[in-house]
Amino acid sequence: MANFTLLEIVWNFHPNVIPGYKIPAWYGIMWALGFYFGFIIVNRMYKSEKVPADWMDKTFMFTLLGGVLGARLGHCFFYQADYYLANPIEIIKIWEGGLASHGGAIGVIITSIFISRKYFKRSVLWVLDRLVVATAMVGGLIRLGNLFNHEIVGVPTGTDSGFKFLRHDIGAGEALAITGENNVGAAYDQIANNPEFAQVLAEVPNRYPAQLYEAIFYFITFGILFFLYWKTNAGKIKGFLLGVFFILVFGFRFFIEFIKSNQADGFMESGLEKTEGLNMGQYLSIPLVLIGLFLTFRFIGKLKKGKDTPVEE
Repeated sequence: MANFTLLEIVWNFHPNVIPGYKIPAWYGIMWALGFYFGFIIVNRMYKSEKVPADWMDKTFMFTLLGGVLGARLGHCFFYQADYYLANPIEIIKIWEGGLASHGGAIGVIITSIFISRKYFKRSVLWVLDRLVVATAMVGGLIRLGNLFNHEIVGVPTGTDSGFKFLRHDIGAGEALAITGENNVGAAYDQIANNPEFAQVLAEVPNRYPAQLYEAIFYFITFGILFFLYWKTNAGKIKGFLLGVFFILVFGFRFFIEFIKSNQADGFMESGLEKTEGLNMGQYLSIPLVLIGLFLTFRFIGKLKKGKDTPVEE
């Protein structure tokens, strides 16, 4: 699984629950757990506000569809458009990873607009203010799935501390060739634990666990939003919780990108060129943070303690 020293962690977590079988994968389980807990969280909110019972079913069905499709298409076309346009069948292989949070956000917003107008007859901001509380929890669990998958890793630390992501930096074929094993999992275990391969292990760089940092921050964001909804009147201020979510999540995302390895070779074909120090994730985060600042600070003076405190429009 993983070997620990005081400053260095050899990360050899098996991404599949049953070694040798792609399904089930821990990544998929984290997604499923995220939507399970998300359902519970939003359902509790809806019940506290005494909305029609069928609203939860519609919310879950459409946002699950929009979130997954948006995240997948966002990854495919924001980051690796050339590859997926040339290999369209690869788009459906969601179980292999490859989901973009910005695309997921766009997908959820689109489906929220649809259900708010067609079914709820309420502002889309009312829907999104409740969804983002659960989304923060879902995001944290998905980033743990990325950690288990050895993906979205950080850049090398250049020090003796950090995570050695064996399955990211040593390919499966290379691991088999190095060890002479016939089983991929056994090959990685040999490199991680057998002193015979200490030199191979030493050449694997120590990296920042960027996905773990993101997971922790998502959970902190969830705690803040959960508190604001249940202990203040934030849920009555249209767009306030959504704004806080955008500021915290995509503000952190902007800065964490500086220690992330490149997730793809370049931008989608849009005429936009990559510049020094910034990448696609940062470009996509900037407008969301600005929207969050607008939504939060336009009515911040109305924020009061007490969930049932009225808000003067």
